[in-house]
Amino acid sequence: MSTELQLPRGARIFVSFVTLLRANAFAVAPEQTTAFLTAIELLGPRDLGDIRQAALATLALPPERRVTFDRLFDLHFRGSEAVEHTDDGEDDEAVRLQEEGRGDEEPLPSDDANESGLTATRTEALVERRFAQLSTSEALRRLSREAPRRLPRRRGHRRMRARRGPFADLRRTLRDSVRSDGEILRLGHMKRRQRPRKFLLLIDVSGSMKSRTEENMKLAHALVQAAPNVEVFTFGTRLTRVTRALRVKRREQALSAAAHLVSDWDGGTRIGDALQAFLAVPRFGGYARGAAVVIVSDGLERGEPDALRDAVAKLSRRAWRVSWLTPLASGPRFRPQTEALVAIERFVDDLVDGGSSASIVALVLALGRRRVA
Repeated sequence: MSTELQLPRGARIFVSFVTLLRANAFAVAPEQTTAFLTAIELLGPRDLGDIRQAALATLALPPERRVTFDRLFDLHFRGSEAVEHTDDGEDDEAVRLQEEGRGDEEPLPSDDANESGLTATRTEALVERRFAQLSTSEALRRLSREAPRRLPRRRGHRRMRARRGPFADLRRTLRDSVRSDGEILRLGHMKRRQRPRKFLLLIDVSGSMKSRTEENMKLAHALVQAAPNVEVFTFGTRLTRVTRALRVKRREQALSAAAHLVSDWDGGTRIGDALQAFLAVPRFGGYARGAAVVIVSDGLERGEPDALRDAVAKLSRRAWRVSWLTPLASGPRFRPQTEALVAIERFVDDLVDGGSSASIVALVLALGRRRVA
């Protein structure tokens, strides 16, 4: 008989929570699980707060992973309500993009908005999206495998020993000279260490991109799991930071958390307003400073092209490199035709195909071959 069948029905939800913690790299010993169940029995918990305190007291969780623990606890015990009750300063934030002089527009009903996914709209449509549990594609496996060593890097301020380098290692040189009676036979060298460069991914989740939204979110999760310093935002009629949700190790749970955070799936398209809002928030704008910025959007803008052009120009001055990936760039002879893409072409470093996971992964991994600065 299996262990699960031997457990009392009321205890299974608590044991499955411990299993979820282990799946996300928390070290929980069997005796700690027993202590957790004993604490629950002794407390006779009246609410989820008592269960949370019992877990914190018995499972010996590392303090630096408290945020991840809270996210997993909420996802397991509260489900879709998990993202509505966070109150710390690092919460994921959603910024609604306001339109002046258009308060008389009614949002489209979610069942009728952008059914084809081929046209850009201005109107906001707030809907909930569910992601299917599909197998990981070869492109995502390649990203997970190669991203840690192929993503862009930058020179740090700390130095390290090297065979050749622009800096002299005087301490090492003098120490070695003691072995040769004070005579310097070889000059030691140092160079700057390389550190992972910040990476910012902005994903268009409007109606015109609905056929690519699910694959793009899976790619974002793989990227967050594979490398540090990755920030992910979605935009349509609102700007939403989904980085924390995507840090959950299991893809299905991470995408479920992101689905509840983002409320403007398959809605209107206001790219310029989204980027302006991103730059207007100091904490958000700091993510772009010196970063490799990748924007996945078809560029079918319904707002003013001037706003988009100004936002991309500011972003290009702040970032290390700006790459725009659009499904419209389907061939090597692609030339921008839409007013928005023509407006931003001279401010981006790459304007290439973003119509498949393979093409996006190829661009992301190729960024690491650029000159380190």
